[in-house]
Amino acid sequence: MQVNWEIRENTMHIYLTGELDHHAARTVLEQAGQAVDGNLPMRCVLNLSGLAFMDSSGIAVVLGIHRRLKAYGGELKISGIPAQAMRVLHTAGVDRLVSII
Repeated sequence: MQVNWEIRENTMHIYLTGELDHHAARTVLEQAGQAVDGNLPMRCVLNLSGLAFMDSSGIAVVLGIHRRLKAYGGELKISGIPAQAMRVLHTAGVDRLVSII
């Protein structure tokens, strides 16, 4: 699992690549959290287009990043969601809390 990020046009973009399962979730949340805490972005886009698989542990990752940003007054949006990951997020109702673009 890879976590990369960049800041473009006052928006942090976090890119996840690989399989987001219970083995990777803690590391992903830690790395993404450090990026958010270190930059305090007001807008963040979590790009999931590089995911080959995501289980329910991905929900914790998305909600963890969402909570962290909200604490700073920031906003999270999710983009590039593969069909399998979208089913996981939709089933959990995450799409009602976080904007999907």
